[in-house]
Amino acid sequence: MRAAILGFVAGAALLQRQAELPTVPFLIFTLCLALLVLAASTWLHKAWLRLALLAAAGTVAGLAWAGLVAQTYLANELPRALEGQDLTVVGVIDSLPLRFEQGTRFHFKVEQVDGAARPARFPERIALSWYAGGRDQDLSSVPDVRAGERWTLTVRLRRPHGNANPYGFDYEVWLLEQKLRATGHVRGDAGSGSANRRLDNFVPGFSHAVERLRAGLREKIQRALPDHRYAGVIVALVIGDQRAIEQADWDVFNRTGVGHLISISGLHITMIASLCAALVLALWRRSFFTGLQLPLRLPAQKAAALAGALSAWTYVLLAGSGVPAQRTLVMLVVVALAMWVGRATRVSHVLCTALGMVVLLDPWAVLAPGFWLSFSAVALILYTTTGRGIALAELPRRQRWMAQLHAAAHMQYAITVGLVPLTLLLFAQVSLVSPIANAVAIPVISFFVTPAALVGSMLPSPLADWVLRAGHALVEWLAHMLGWLSALPAATWSAPVPPWWALIAALVGVAWLLAPRGWPLRALGLVLLLPLLLTGVAAPAPGQLWVTAFDVGQGSAVLLETAGHRLLYDTGPAYSPQSDGGSRVILPYLKGRGIDMLDTLVISHGDTDHVGGARSLMDGVRVERVSSSLASTHPVVLRAREHRRCEAGQSWEWDGVRFEMLYPAPAVYESEKWKANARSCTLKVSTKKHAVLLPGDIEAIQEGHLLAAGAEQLRSDVLLAPHHGSGTSSTRPFLQAVAPRLAIFQVGHANRYRHPKEEVYQRYGELGIERLRTDVAGAVSLRFADELAFVGYRAEQPRYWHGR
Repeated sequence: MRAAILGFVAGAALLQRQAELPTVPFLIFTLCLALLVLAASTWLHKAWLRLALLAAAGTVAGLAWAGLVAQTYLANELPRALEGQDLTVVGVIDSLPLRFEQGTRFHFKVEQVDGAARPARFPERIALSWYAGGRDQDLSSVPDVRAGERWTLTVRLRRPHGNANPYGFDYEVWLLEQKLRATGHVRGDAGSGSANRRLDNFVPGFSHAVERLRAGLREKIQRALPDHRYAGVIVALVIGDQRAIEQADWDVFNRTGVGHLISISGLHITMIASLCAALVLALWRRSFFTGLQLPLRLPAQKAAALAGALSAWTYVLLAGSGVPAQRTLVMLVVVALAMWVGRATRVSHVLCTALGMVVLLDPWAVLAPGFWLSFSAVALILYTTTGRGIALAELPRRQRWMAQLHAAAHMQYAITVGLVPLTLLLFAQVSLVSPIANAVAIPVISFFVTPAALVGSMLPSPLADWVLRAGHALVEWLAHMLGWLSALPAATWSAPVPPWWALIAALVGVAWLLAPRGWPLRALGLVLLLPLLLTGVAAPAPGQLWVTAFDVGQGSAVLLETAGHRLLYDTGPAYSPQSDGGSRVILPYLKGRGIDMLDTLVISHGDTDHVGGARSLMDGVRVERVSSSLASTHPVVLRAREHRRCEAGQSWEWDGVRFEMLYPAPAVYESEKWKANARSCTLKVSTKKHAVLLPGDIEAIQEGHLLAAGAEQLRSDVLLAPHHGSGTSSTRPFLQAVAPRLAIFQVGHANRYRHPKEEVYQRYGELGIERLRTDVAGAVSLRFADELAFVGYRAEQPRYWHGR
């Protein structure tokens, strides 16, 4: 059945690349037909035909099953008529709430809407934020909500929507996977006269009890480690909640290749299950001394297997059931069942069973990097160790230790080398210090920190505080060592996301390189890795221009590329103290393309929706120079290697492409009457045949200044709509002077400014200008060559969950 399971996974992965879903009746018919073929194929005698039918039928079954699950989840959409409306909902806090500086976030299971039972087409689960001070009211605090509480809340909801960018995180499919079919925020406070009030302190339910237990353990750790930087790591190791770990620390963990340890990983679950199984085995066998004689009722091996499986299941519940945890649990359960029925089972069967069960329970797991890394790592261990061991028991003690050390080093080498193609595909970088970092981090985290965190979270205070602080001290020491490794110039190897042919060649090369001794010319595997490692950064031809207008929400960020240079115009907004347009959108794109340096960063002005991502960007890539209208004391100016104030009249040429700064004039800086918008750096970029105009947030008065300076210099094929299409910009004379073929509106979905204004948007249409909104089209890619070509990311990479 391994061929059928692998086909099933392939079918589920294929479904996640579709733009539209088949109908439910067609999916049901297809699934039934595939199951019949699977049953019939087992009677075939020819092995090759049986394998082919099993794989084909499994693929069809996986596609049909994933489609049925998706149709079921999509059925509970928020009706469009209810978007932006105040609704009164009654329900239960259905997740572990996250407290942050602006308030708290949680998932809410809806029971009633506006005093009636939840309608069939209304989302069963919604994601809510409750902001301190209120998003719309002046409040001083947010109540402490807990999992399992029943509340009545006044909420304002919207349908699922996320930014759509190449190499970016797809928030919409994450919401779908979590069965969250609406997002929103709570309106009002929790006072006695408010509609928001707690109805029940706890609603009985297994999942609610688990989440309440997780919350209690998190609170205990936080009380024991107040103001400790790595308390979030201890929390992650106990309950799998990684949200309190700072982004700067994640950067270090990922650059050193130990990010897989900062969670409840398969290694940790196996360790806990093994310890519990060994303890039960020892006690069970010694029960004769107590007179219980338990082995006569149940063999000790079966009791140990049951204890191991139960302890693993408990730990996975605490972990939040991530993909690595699910995979390990399924594998342990399969092994335990094999022991119970007295049948030996192959490791490859166990791995395939775990693979199929994970996808059966969560068809979207195939979209998670952790899914592929987790199963690939186990497959590599099997490939490099099965049938290649030696009889350790026959060796002297010293040789036995050396053999075990050699086996561990070889396994780490195999995983590091074997995962290179997949790591480059998923993250566009490989940690070169990973073998050293993991050699230290694996024993420290697995054998010292994790046990200390688990034991400390269960012990009574003050003993628990001492144990947890000891675990934190080890994490702190490890973090210092990892920080030193991360800072090395050659800590990581970055490369563009490889093309499919280079990836396939690299996978074959890895298999060849890691083949057992005696395999001919194993070093030739390195040759097949070369296309992957030497793939260059794609760039336009001389005289051509590539432009990418990112979907950063309510803000601006545009990348311009010539044959040998790159300029970024604005950096997007700051979403929170830990997240911004630089870290969430721009850096993933640059890394995916293999770009590690920007020649120039232009910051049009100081509003946070244009400069909010600058700090993260400057931390992530080298920026040679900054041009802006910012004050000399601004943090971005102070951090710049080289800074110059943007002024009208500045111009330069890169690779046959001309860059001209049209505004502001020097006199604008001398006057204090102008706000930041009025100083927006206005940049025109021209090839021989086409041009794009980037005006920032200039308004009608500044548009008049540009017209007075020379209307002919404004003419461009593409216009980034001034001030996101506000009612104070995009005057008709200005648009007539620019005469663009295309206008791009960089706006946030359902933004509170209601940009672009309807009358302004219609004005563009009346002038025959084609319009693209990033909140609808996603990131817009433009190619300026002999002809002008452009496409939105959602049209280029359509998925069935987009635009629902």
